[in-house]
Amino acid sequence: MAHGAFRTPALQTSAWQYWFGTVSAFLLALLFLVAGIWKLSDPLATETRMVQALIPTQLALATALAAGIAEIWSGVMLIVPRWRKWGAWLSGLMLLAFMVYFAVFYQKLQGADCSCFPWLKRVVGPGFFISDAVMLALAVIAGRWADKSSNLKQAAFVLAAIVVFAGAVYGITAARQTGAKAPAEITVDGKAFATNQGRVFLFFFDPECMHCFAAAQQMSKYGWTDVKVIVVPTVHPQWSESFLKDTGLKAGVSPDVKVLRQTFAFSTDPPYGVALERGRQVAAFPFFDDKDPVAGLKKLGWLP
Repeated sequence: MAHGAFRTPALQTSAWQYWFGTVSAFLLALLFLVAGIWKLSDPLATETRMVQALIPTQLALATALAAGIAEIWSGVMLIVPRWRKWGAWLSGLMLLAFMVYFAVFYQKLQGADCSCFPWLKRVVGPGFFISDAVMLALAVIAGRWADKSSNLKQAAFVLAAIVVFAGAVYGITAARQTGAKAPAEITVDGKAFATNQGRVFLFFFDPECMHCFAAAQQMSKYGWTDVKVIVVPTVHPQWSESFLKDTGLKAGVSPDVKVLRQTFAFSTDPPYGVALERGRQVAAFPFFDDKDPVAGLKKLGWLP
Protein backbone atom coordinates (compact mmCIF):
# COMPACT_ATOMS: atom_id res chain seq x y z
CA MET A 1 0.00 0.00 0.00
CA ALA A 2 2.84 2.40 0.84
CA HIS A 3 4.44 1.96 -2.58
CA GLY A 4 1.11 2.19 -4.38
CA ALA A 5 -0.20 5.21 -2.54
CA PHE A 6 2.78 7.52 -3.14
CA ARG A 7 4.58 6.87 -6.39
CA THR A 8 7.20 8.89 -8.23
CA PRO A 9 6.05 10.95 -11.21
CA ALA A 10 5.44 9.11 -14.44
CA LEU A 11 8.29 9.42 -16.98
CA GLN A 12 6.18 11.42 -19.44
CA THR A 13 5.27 14.01 -16.78
CA SER A 14 7.80 16.66 -15.81
CA ALA A 15 8.47 17.40 -12.15
CA TRP A 16 6.69 20.77 -12.17
CA GLN A 17 3.62 19.26 -13.85
CA TYR A 18 3.50 16.44 -11.32
CA TRP A 19 3.72 18.76 -8.32
CA PHE A 20 1.34 21.30 -9.83
CA GLY A 21 -1.18 18.52 -10.33
CA THR A 22 -0.55 17.16 -6.83
CA VAL A 23 -1.05 20.52 -5.14
CA SER A 24 -4.23 21.10 -7.15
CA ALA A 25 -5.50 17.66 -6.17
CA PHE A 26 -4.82 18.21 -2.46
CA LEU A 27 -6.48 21.65 -2.45
CA LEU A 28 -9.58 20.28 -4.15
CA ALA A 29 -9.57 17.19 -1.92
CA LEU A 30 -9.53 19.38 1.19
CA LEU A 31 -12.57 21.34 -0.04
CA PHE A 32 -14.52 18.21 -0.97
CA LEU A 33 -13.66 16.32 2.21
CA VAL A 34 -14.71 19.22 4.43
CA ALA A 35 -17.92 19.73 2.44
CA GLY A 36 -18.79 16.03 2.44
CA ILE A 37 -18.07 15.41 6.12
CA TRP A 38 -20.07 18.52 7.02
CA LYS A 39 -23.06 17.30 5.02
CA LEU A 40 -23.00 13.81 6.52
CA SER A 41 -22.39 15.04 10.08
CA ASP A 42 -25.96 16.37 10.19
CA PRO A 43 -27.93 14.77 7.33
CA LEU A 44 -31.26 16.22 8.46
CA ALA A 45 -29.90 19.76 8.33
CA THR A 46 -28.44 19.00 4.91
CA GLU A 47 -31.84 17.68 3.84
CA THR A 48 -33.34 21.04 4.83
CA ARG A 49 -30.77 22.91 2.74
CA MET A 50 -31.57 20.67 -0.21
CA VAL A 51 -35.27 21.54 0.06
CA GLN A 52 -34.34 25.22 0.21
CA ALA A 53 -32.33 24.67 -2.98
CA LEU A 54 -35.56 23.47 -4.67
CA ILE A 55 -34.80 19.74 -4.53
CA PRO A 56 -38.19 17.92 -4.27
CA THR A 57 -38.98 17.04 -0.65
CA GLN A 58 -39.20 13.31 -1.34
CA LEU A 59 -35.71 13.34 -2.88
CA ALA A 60 -34.01 15.78 -0.51
CA LEU A 61 -32.66 13.26 2.02
CA ALA A 62 -31.37 10.86 -0.65
CA THR A 63 -29.74 13.78 -2.46
CA ALA A 64 -28.14 15.03 0.76
CA LEU A 65 -26.65 11.62 1.57
CA ALA A 66 -25.52 10.97 -2.01
CA ALA A 67 -23.83 14.37 -2.26
CA GLY A 68 -21.94 13.92 1.00
CA ILE A 69 -20.85 10.38 0.13
CA ALA A 70 -19.70 11.38 -3.37
CA GLU A 71 -17.76 14.40 -2.08
CA ILE A 72 -15.89 12.38 0.55
CA TRP A 73 -15.14 9.58 -1.92
CA SER A 74 -13.84 11.96 -4.56
CA GLY A 75 -11.73 13.73 -1.90
CA VAL A 76 -10.13 10.45 -0.83
CA MET A 77 -9.42 9.44 -4.44
CA LEU A 78 -7.86 12.83 -5.17
CA ILE A 79 -5.39 12.30 -2.32
CA VAL A 80 -4.31 8.79 -3.38
CA PRO A 81 -2.23 8.98 -6.61
CA ARG A 82 -3.39 5.59 -7.95
CA TRP A 83 -7.04 6.85 -7.85
CA ARG A 84 -6.41 10.55 -8.54
CA LYS A 85 -7.62 10.59 -12.12
CA TRP A 86 -10.90 8.95 -11.07
CA GLY A 87 -11.26 11.48 -8.25
CA ALA A 88 -10.63 14.34 -10.65
CA TRP A 89 -13.27 13.03 -13.05
CA LEU A 90 -15.84 12.55 -10.28
CA SER A 91 -15.25 15.95 -8.67
CA GLY A 92 -15.26 17.64 -12.08
CA LEU A 93 -18.56 16.03 -13.05
CA MET A 94 -20.12 17.05 -9.73
CA LEU A 95 -18.97 20.64 -10.16
CA LEU A 96 -20.42 20.73 -13.68
CA ALA A 97 -23.69 19.31 -12.38
CA PHE A 98 -23.84 21.94 -9.63
CA MET A 99 -23.18 24.74 -12.10
CA VAL A 100 -25.79 23.51 -14.58
CA TYR A 101 -28.40 23.03 -11.84
CA PHE A 102 -27.94 26.50 -10.38
CA ALA A 103 -27.87 28.03 -13.86
CA VAL A 104 -31.23 26.41 -14.67
CA PHE A 105 -32.81 27.66 -11.41
CA TYR A 106 -30.81 30.90 -11.26
CA GLN A 107 -33.83 33.22 -11.26
CA LYS A 108 -35.43 31.41 -8.32
CA LEU A 109 -32.23 30.89 -6.32
CA GLN A 110 -30.39 34.14 -7.02
CA GLY A 111 -29.18 35.63 -3.75
CA ALA A 112 -29.92 32.46 -1.79
CA ASP A 113 -27.27 31.03 0.54
CA CYS A 114 -25.59 28.12 -1.19
CA SER A 115 -24.21 26.73 2.10
CA CYS A 116 -22.05 24.21 0.27
CA PHE A 117 -19.20 24.56 2.77
CA PRO A 118 -19.12 25.26 6.53
CA TRP A 119 -17.71 28.65 7.62
CA LEU A 120 -17.79 29.84 3.99
CA LYS A 121 -20.96 31.70 3.11
CA ARG A 122 -21.66 31.75 -0.61
CA VAL A 123 -24.76 33.13 -2.26
CA VAL A 124 -26.02 32.18 -5.70
CA GLY A 125 -24.75 34.82 -8.07
CA PRO A 126 -21.83 35.50 -10.42
CA GLY A 127 -19.30 34.81 -7.64
CA PHE A 128 -20.77 31.34 -7.12
CA PHE A 129 -20.04 30.33 -10.72
CA ILE A 130 -16.57 31.89 -10.62
CA SER A 131 -15.58 29.93 -7.50
CA ASP A 132 -16.96 26.70 -8.95
CA ALA A 133 -15.08 27.38 -12.19
CA VAL A 134 -11.84 27.74 -10.18
CA MET A 135 -12.50 24.40 -8.48
CA LEU A 136 -13.28 22.85 -11.86
CA ALA A 137 -9.92 24.12 -13.13
CA LEU A 138 -8.22 22.42 -10.15
CA ALA A 139 -9.99 19.18 -11.08
CA VAL A 140 -8.82 19.44 -14.68
CA ILE A 141 -5.22 20.13 -13.64
CA ALA A 142 -5.24 17.30 -11.09
CA GLY A 143 -6.59 14.82 -13.62
CA ARG A 144 -4.50 16.03 -16.57
CA TRP A 145 -1.17 15.25 -14.91
CA ALA A 146 -2.17 12.22 -12.85
CA ASP A 147 -1.16 8.66 -13.63
CA LYS A 148 -3.73 6.26 -15.02
CA SER A 149 -5.96 5.09 -12.18
CA SER A 150 -6.09 1.45 -11.15
CA ASN A 151 -7.41 -0.95 -8.50
CA LEU A 152 -11.10 -0.12 -8.68
CA LYS A 153 -11.85 -2.86 -6.14
CA GLN A 154 -10.00 -1.06 -3.35
CA ALA A 155 -11.64 2.23 -4.29
CA ALA A 156 -15.03 0.50 -4.09
CA PHE A 157 -14.17 -0.74 -0.59
CA VAL A 158 -13.52 2.86 0.44
CA LEU A 159 -16.89 3.86 -1.02
CA ALA A 160 -18.60 1.07 0.91
CA ALA A 161 -16.98 2.24 4.15
CA ILE A 162 -18.20 5.80 3.53
CA VAL A 163 -21.72 4.52 2.84
CA VAL A 164 -21.71 2.57 6.12
CA PHE A 165 -20.47 5.67 7.96
CA ALA A 166 -23.21 7.80 6.39
CA GLY A 167 -25.87 5.24 7.29
CA ALA A 168 -24.68 5.03 10.89
CA VAL A 169 -24.65 8.81 11.36
CA TYR A 170 -28.09 9.12 9.83
CA GLY A 171 -29.44 6.35 12.06
CA ILE A 172 -28.09 8.04 15.20
CA THR A 173 -29.40 11.45 14.12
CA ALA A 174 -32.85 10.10 13.27
CA ALA A 175 -33.06 8.24 16.58
CA ARG A 176 -32.46 11.47 18.46
CA GLN A 177 -35.45 13.14 16.80
CA THR A 178 -38.28 13.33 19.31
CA GLY A 179 -41.64 15.03 19.50
CA ALA A 180 -44.68 14.92 17.25
CA LYS A 181 -43.88 14.88 13.55
CA ALA A 182 -45.59 17.51 11.45
CA PRO A 183 -47.21 16.66 8.11
CA ALA A 184 -44.52 16.56 5.44
CA GLU A 185 -46.22 19.38 3.53
CA ILE A 186 -48.85 21.97 4.33
CA THR A 187 -50.31 24.81 2.31
CA VAL A 188 -48.89 28.26 3.06
CA ASP A 189 -50.06 31.31 1.14
CA GLY A 190 -51.58 29.04 -1.49
CA LYS A 191 -48.38 27.07 -2.12
CA ALA A 192 -46.98 23.77 -0.87
CA PHE A 193 -44.60 24.22 2.04
CA ALA A 194 -42.25 21.52 3.38
CA THR A 195 -42.36 21.57 7.17
CA ASN A 196 -38.83 20.21 7.54
CA GLN A 197 -37.28 23.50 6.40
CA GLY A 198 -35.29 24.27 9.53
CA ARG A 199 -37.15 26.22 12.22
CA VAL A 200 -40.88 26.80 11.87
CA PHE A 201 -43.16 28.48 14.42
CA LEU A 202 -46.87 27.68 14.09
CA PHE A 203 -49.19 30.24 15.68
CA PHE A 204 -52.79 29.10 16.12
CA PHE A 205 -55.13 32.08 16.54
CA ASP A 206 -58.69 33.33 16.46
CA PRO A 207 -59.00 36.64 14.54
CA GLU A 208 -61.64 37.80 17.03
CA CYS A 209 -59.53 36.97 20.09
CA MET A 210 -57.95 40.07 21.66
CA HIS A 211 -55.42 37.89 23.49
CA CYS A 212 -54.38 36.48 20.10
CA PHE A 213 -54.17 40.03 18.72
CA ALA A 214 -51.91 41.17 21.57
CA ALA A 215 -49.73 38.06 21.23
CA ALA A 216 -49.29 38.66 17.49
CA GLN A 217 -48.39 42.31 18.10
CA GLN A 218 -45.75 41.23 20.59
CA MET A 219 -44.34 38.58 18.23
CA SER A 220 -44.04 41.17 15.47
CA LYS A 221 -41.24 42.74 17.55
CA TYR A 222 -39.27 39.53 18.03
CA GLY A 223 -35.80 39.31 16.50
CA TRP A 224 -36.30 35.77 15.20
CA THR A 225 -33.17 33.74 14.43
CA ASP A 226 -33.74 31.91 11.12
CA VAL A 227 -37.38 31.13 11.90
CA LYS A 228 -40.31 30.87 9.49
CA VAL A 229 -43.50 32.03 11.22
CA ILE A 230 -46.78 30.55 10.00
CA VAL A 231 -50.17 31.56 11.39
CA VAL A 232 -53.05 29.08 11.45
CA PRO A 233 -56.54 30.56 11.93
CA THR A 234 -58.80 28.27 13.95
CA VAL A 235 -61.91 30.14 12.72
CA HIS A 236 -62.72 32.82 10.13
CA PRO A 237 -59.71 32.24 7.86
CA GLN A 238 -60.93 35.02 5.57
CA TRP A 239 -59.82 37.56 8.18
CA SER A 240 -56.22 36.33 8.37
CA GLU A 241 -54.67 38.94 6.10
CA SER A 242 -56.42 41.75 7.94
CA PHE A 243 -55.25 40.28 11.25
CA LEU A 244 -51.61 40.25 10.07
CA LYS A 245 -51.84 43.78 8.70
CA ASP A 246 -53.34 45.18 11.90
CA THR A 247 -50.87 43.40 14.20
CA GLY A 248 -47.80 44.00 12.06
CA LEU A 249 -46.81 40.33 12.22
CA LYS A 250 -44.96 39.13 9.13
CA ALA A 251 -45.95 35.51 8.56
CA GLY A 252 -47.34 33.03 6.10
CA VAL A 253 -50.93 31.83 6.42
CA SER A 254 -51.92 28.16 6.40
CA PRO A 255 -55.55 27.01 6.12
CA ASP A 256 -54.65 23.45 7.21
CA VAL A 257 -55.98 23.86 10.74
CA LYS A 258 -57.72 20.47 10.81
CA VAL A 259 -54.67 18.32 10.08
CA LEU A 260 -52.39 20.50 12.22
CA ARG A 261 -54.74 20.39 15.22
CA GLN A 262 -54.93 16.62 14.88
CA THR A 263 -51.14 16.44 14.95
CA PHE A 264 -50.54 18.98 17.70
CA ALA A 265 -53.63 18.40 19.83
CA PHE A 266 -54.31 21.13 22.39
CA SER A 267 -57.34 21.58 24.59
CA THR A 268 -56.86 25.25 25.39
CA ASP A 269 -58.27 28.12 23.38
CA PRO A 270 -55.89 30.00 21.12
CA PRO A 271 -53.42 31.58 21.08
CA TYR A 272 -51.25 28.47 20.97
CA GLY A 273 -47.76 28.08 19.55
CA VAL A 274 -45.75 25.10 18.32
CA ALA A 275 -42.01 25.22 17.59
CA LEU A 276 -40.85 22.82 14.88
CA GLU A 277 -37.24 21.85 14.22
CA ARG A 278 -36.83 20.01 10.92
CA GLY A 279 -40.44 18.97 10.94
CA ARG A 280 -40.68 17.79 14.56
CA GLN A 281 -42.12 19.53 17.59
CA VAL A 282 -39.47 20.71 20.03
CA ALA A 283 -41.70 22.88 22.21
CA ALA A 284 -45.29 23.99 22.70
CA PHE A 285 -46.47 27.35 24.03
CA PRO A 286 -49.98 27.38 25.50
CA PHE A 287 -49.40 30.71 27.24
CA PHE A 288 -48.61 34.14 25.83
CA ASP A 289 -47.83 36.61 28.60
CA ASP A 290 -44.98 38.76 29.89
CA LYS A 291 -42.64 35.75 30.18
CA ASP A 292 -43.84 33.24 27.63
CA PRO A 293 -43.11 32.36 24.91
CA VAL A 294 -40.04 34.63 25.02
CA ALA A 295 -38.25 32.64 27.73
CA GLY A 296 -38.87 29.32 25.99
CA LEU A 297 -37.84 30.64 22.57
CA LYS A 298 -34.62 32.07 24.02
CA LYS A 299 -33.87 28.71 25.61
CA LEU A 300 -34.26 27.09 22.20
CA GLY A 301 -31.96 29.69 20.68
CA TRP A 302 -34.70 31.05 18.46
CA LEU A 303 -34.51 34.52 19.97
CA PRO A 304 -31.32 36.42 20.83
